[in-house]
Amino acid sequence: MSEPVYHVPVLLQEVIDGLSIRPNGVYVDCTFGGGGHSLEILKHLNAEGRMVVFDQDADARKNVPDDDRIIFVPHNFRHLQRFLRLHKITQVDGIMADLGVSSHQFDTADRGFSTRFEGDLDMRMDQRQQLTAFEVVNTYTEQQLHKLFEQYGEVTNSKTLAKTIVQVRKTASLKTITNFKQALRSVVKGNPHKYFAQVFQALRIEVNDELGALKEMLQQVPPLLKPAGRVAIITFHSLEDRIVKNFFRKGNFEEEEVDVDPFGLQTTTPPLKAVTKKPIVPTEAEMKRNPRARSARLRVAEKVEE
Repeated sequence: MSEPVYHVPVLLQEVIDGLSIRPNGVYVDCTFGGGGHSLEILKHLNAEGRMVVFDQDADARKNVPDDDRIIFVPHNFRHLQRFLRLHKITQVDGIMADLGVSSHQFDTADRGFSTRFEGDLDMRMDQRQQLTAFEVVNTYTEQQLHKLFEQYGEVTNSKTLAKTIVQVRKTASLKTITNFKQALRSVVKGNPHKYFAQVFQALRIEVNDELGALKEMLQQVPPLLKPAGRVAIITFHSLEDRIVKNFFRKGNFEEEEVDVDPFGLQTTTPPLKAVTKKPIVPTEAEMKRNPRARSARLRVAEKVEE
């Protein structure tokens, strides 16, 4: 049997097209993973081109090719600007991120990301950190649990779920995926697979502070991009997509429209301009080839020339 694929790059050609790659440019992949997007970008760079790739998951390091043009940074992309400066890079031609969980993380049982396997309730992308999904369900207050399941998982009965977890954990262990699912069977609404997928998504986002990290990274993008440089972000759920859409459109994360003066003119010019109005989605052929691409959404923006 052949080795399982670490991660199939989603919307690969669309990302390459969106970045409008300059052969001698400097590019950043914020989520290196299996290296699919980075390796394709490298093919479009000449000997002067460079790539800086970030991944907080130690498992990703083994996928880094032997290529002098690439620098691997084993940290979260929320520290984007700091580590670029450490490598004497102040501006780049393009930045990309493929958010969410890699196939490797989903398919490795002991990482605890998937509802399909047995393993500890872990879900840490960076295994150096202390907070795990078990710590969340075992120590958070009922109010904290209710809020995270409602906001991050859009779980229909999030209040009941939170209350049940707090009651159950007094007498039963929730340390493993099987323990957790069995203890909560009585509160599952609708399709159990879909229900626990939403619950696991909420826990994963909380454990890894995914939305906080995304916002911090996006705020660093405009000053890092050269004029007409581009940023391409792939999201996998509406919470992420909304954050990216608002930032590309308005330069902030507010849902309200940008400020206008009494004459109806916009008072501030956002630093980025969306290249496409709507997100780019996978083709039917790609979704058939890679079912995990189904919920992917790509947004591309360009640095506004000052």
